[in-house]
Amino acid sequence: MPPYYPVGKLPAEDLDRILRRYASGADPRLLVGPGIGRDAAVISFGSSVLVSKTDPITFATEEIGWYAVNINANDIAAMGAAPRWFLSTILLPEDKTDADLVDRIFSGLADACRELGITLCGGHTEITHGLDRPLLVGQMLGETTADGYVSGDGARVGDRILLTKGIAIEATALIAMERSDEVRTRFSDEFLETCRGYLRQPGLSVVREARLAMETGGVHAMHDPTEGGLASGLREIAIASGVGMLIEEDRIPVLPEPEALCAFYGLDPLGVIASGALLIVVEADRAEPLAARLGEAGIPVAEIGSVQPSGFGIRIRSKGQITDLPAFDRDEIGKVFEAT
Repeated sequence: MPPYYPVGKLPAEDLDRILRRYASGADPRLLVGPGIGRDAAVISFGSSVLVSKTDPITFATEEIGWYAVNINANDIAAMGAAPRWFLSTILLPEDKTDADLVDRIFSGLADACRELGITLCGGHTEITHGLDRPLLVGQMLGETTADGYVSGDGARVGDRILLTKGIAIEATALIAMERSDEVRTRFSDEFLETCRGYLRQPGLSVVREARLAMETGGVHAMHDPTEGGLASGLREIAIASGVGMLIEEDRIPVLPEPEALCAFYGLDPLGVIASGALLIVVEADRAEPLAARLGEAGIPVAEIGSVQPSGFGIRIRSKGQITDLPAFDRDEIGKVFEAT
């Protein structure tokens, strides 16, 4: 039997090899192409650039439309651009799809687009054989000026690493939606509703903090940590930028509900799907002004580490001990969905 990949992202080294072999485009207008730590493509249109991203929603079934818009918008914002236009491919299960399901999905799409000032401009919808739940693949298009974008590969030695809100925000909402009976039984109705509400408070969107970061200046890289959690997001920036990192574990914000759920399900918070947080790599002397501006806007932020020379490695200090930052072959949340 061949060695099969586990559920989740392809291993970074395999994906990097594949992209280098098959996705080396020759178009000079492609300013940022596919690569590890790059949230979206950037295409030149002279004085402006088009920023393009596609991302599927595979875990969530509730609020899948709203979810898809926000997840894709985050990656556009992490490139420093404004999300503008959204297309969706919606695949629906046979014998389980009725008008109410379709209405709920499109209502969620419309609500999220309206909240973020995005236009739903196209896509495709079909009922597909072999599915047991809806799947939605989104594509977001955004724009900014020719010099107004950043990528996940721009970190420089000496930069500071900021993290907004906290980790495991997305995981908390997902677990509450998909394992509601378990969560209610172990904790309480009030706890469950708080966790379900994590989609909007603290919130999945990082569009506002990304915009404020770009306006403040000094940003060298941003990244929306998704599958594989904070640890994978940090590792992707470091590998893409050719740098090392020192992360301070005691500075990483973990809210009470994510901490409780991760403990209950035996998950490492560093490796759990983490949309809702934004990693910002910024010049050392701009870190404090940026943190102050985010704080004034009501967005919690913490300085969690610094960028080091590549030879230092990607490391974390925990209780005075410095070790290698954990690597996760797959997202920790997979453990929850296997336990059915």
